[in-house]
Amino acid sequence: MSQYDVFNGDADGICALQQLRLHSPQASTLVTGVKRDIKLLDRVKAGKGDNVTVLDISLDKNREELERVLSQGAQVEYFDHHFAGEIPRHDNLEAHIDTDATVCTSLLVNAYLDNAYSAWAVAGAYGDNLYESADRLARATGLCVDDSEALKELGTYLNYNGYGSALEDLYFTPDQLFLRVKPYASPLDFIASDEAFVTLKNGYAEDMAQGRAAKAEIQTDSHLLLRLPNAPWARRVSGVLANEMARSAPDRAHALVNTMADGSLRVSVRAPLNNRAGAEVLCMAFPTGGGRAAAAGINNLPAEMYDDFVEKFTQSFSG
Repeated sequence: MSQYDVFNGDADGICALQQLRLHSPQASTLVTGVKRDIKLLDRVKAGKGDNVTVLDISLDKNREELERVLSQGAQVEYFDHHFAGEIPRHDNLEAHIDTDATVCTSLLVNAYLDNAYSAWAVAGAYGDNLYESADRLARATGLCVDDSEALKELGTYLNYNGYGSALEDLYFTPDQLFLRVKPYASPLDFIASDEAFVTLKNGYAEDMAQGRAAKAEIQTDSHLLLRLPNAPWARRVSGVLANEMARSAPDRAHALVNTMADGSLRVSVRAPLNNRAGAEVLCMAFPTGGGRAAAAGINNLPAEMYDDFVEKFTQSFSG
């Protein structure tokens, strides 16, 4: 019997898996990638007697491969908060899916485990830009302000590390980073003990300084669009910079566009934080688009579709 752990390479995916493996330690095959690499179940060759845990990747984007794994007899537990579409009914599938804009996968796992490792859930929620949800859980579980701020940093850096067009863009591959956090029951101990935290902190500061200096192509009271060059720092910073911009202007919709080496574009969209709706609808109107109501993206937007995207972006969040 084999265990497969399939998880998004961002803060939410890593922190969700960390909670589950602290609760139920076991050797497993890790299947992950950069944050936008979400069609992960096609790498899983599981059959009867095998167990597959899936965390923080859209069921809708993995539907065909999920049905294949189930038909081959594997048991699957699935935790996610992205658009799922119709959830298959199968005796071998245990689905924990909630697409509410205030929920992330780490919070779903935390509820499932009855707050057993809630500090990791707090870090995951901060990393997913769910500051209010993270604050509520931190207060409910007795974390002091200083510890909450430390977990906010950690979640941000774990999320930052997941962005990039390829693993070569990252400071740590997501499986390596998970194995580094794995020994720590408390994320605060990881912060204090592992030099990876300092590496990510320093990289984040350098990259964000360049991102914050970039000039917006569109900036109004309701919309901001930022286009970044083809550079590793720009790819690494895309998600966390979009999150920061969203928090700084909660009534404004934000789009951050990365230029890729082949001339195509990679897009991150954040709906206004005061009205977390519509981001996934906008992105799913384009090939390779998907996500959730508050935050979504397009993995590969042809350059000739850029003007169409800008038009739909401004129309989608016009009050």
